[in-house]
Amino acid sequence: MAIEIPNPPKVGMVSLGCPKALVDSERILTRLRADGYTMSADYSGADVVLVNTCGFLDSAKEESLAAIGEAIAENGRVIVTGCMGNEADVIRAKFPQVLAVTGAHQYEAVVEAVHEAAPPELSPYVDLIPHAYDEAGVKLTPRHYSYLKISEGCNHACSFCIIPSLRGKLASRRIDAVLREAEKLVQAGTRELLVISQDTSAYGVDVRHEERMWKDHAVRTHMTDLARELGQLSDAQGRRPWVRMHYVYPYPHVDAVIPLMAEGLLTPYLDIPFQHAAPSVLKAMKRPANEAKVLGRLRNWREICPDIAIRSSFVVGFPGETEADFEYLLDWLDEAQLDRVGAFRFEQVEGAAANALPGAVPEEVKEERYARIMEKTAAISAAKLQAKVGRKLQVIIDEIGDADEEGDIGATGRSQADAPEIDGNVFLRDVGGALQVGDIVEVIVEDADEHDLYGVIDPA
Repeated sequence: MAIEIPNPPKVGMVSLGCPKALVDSERILTRLRADGYTMSADYSGADVVLVNTCGFLDSAKEESLAAIGEAIAENGRVIVTGCMGNEADVIRAKFPQVLAVTGAHQYEAVVEAVHEAAPPELSPYVDLIPHAYDEAGVKLTPRHYSYLKISEGCNHACSFCIIPSLRGKLASRRIDAVLREAEKLVQAGTRELLVISQDTSAYGVDVRHEERMWKDHAVRTHMTDLARELGQLSDAQGRRPWVRMHYVYPYPHVDAVIPLMAEGLLTPYLDIPFQHAAPSVLKAMKRPANEAKVLGRLRNWREICPDIAIRSSFVVGFPGETEADFEYLLDWLDEAQLDRVGAFRFEQVEGAAANALPGAVPEEVKEERYARIMEKTAAISAAKLQAKVGRKLQVIIDEIGDADEEGDIGATGRSQADAPEIDGNVFLRDVGGALQVGDIVEVIVEDADEHDLYGVIDPA
């Protein structure tokens, strides 16, 4: 029987930054929930407020500082954590009243700071077992999809990035622990698992791909073993979740996961951070300059799994990038025909080696190149989506809309080519009243634009 706590302390949370930071927030809140805390949806109801910051770009730092300031103004009792936590002196200089500042994934330090600011009514080591908390913990995403973080940190030394200094070297989670978490999430209602890390392809390198027992067999701490095992999970109804791979560097062993997509064990989708294509720019970025070989592998992947969707992001205006380099990138994109593309104007990050590189690109040139790459990729996307008109696609439902003027109920979903909050949507017409968020349905595509699809549920 669960122990009733008359007035448990309440914690508010502001979570900024990438999905990896969101997972950190979930873990912190899950631990605090186990310690007897409840969550507050607003500042006024919280005994203490946590602000999980992002410190990657100057714009992100400004957003983090603004969030800290708002929490202090509205509540006054604030603990700061996350990637900007390595700049504690900056935070304390601007906000001397913050109660504590901790760095990224310093879970124990955050929990201790909360315990000190608002002592728990429970002893987690004595009173946890009688509590009927849900097994999947606290989630900040909708119930039907969940981020599954498999490692911390990164071993790369990209000249534009400070992630290793913020989050440290690669530290892979035990594969049995990852699979156990994934199984619980699926059993709790997750229909889509989004695998994330700083470098998913490098999973297990730091532990020499050690083996662990899972169920009745051994599995390596390796991307391919993980992908295969995740693809075999199912819920109580026997339904397998979509398994989507993010932040995949194109190492040779990535070729081995493409057949798993063709078999239906993995969602046919890869998020690969190419960043650029021109060899000279990749060299300055300290990135692998193998763009020609990648094109050949993309062709092979599409032969094995024709429906595979490739998304990536690119930086324009990197120091030393010439017009010829940029034209090379545009030509490469013409040949690569990536399905989803994001672009960023180069921005200096404090502490990044790229700041000292010669050949700074003027801001107006960055803007012009950004507009050109977005025009190019929008045209590629529009053609690819137009080719899907008339096809039947699996779509996961994210939102049920209100009745329109004709009384039809609409819904918003995503195809297997679309990650949440990143890619496009599939907008549904005439869905009736039986559809629920998290359902996966067959949709006939009727129309398309540059980024989204429109259709109806297959009546068959």
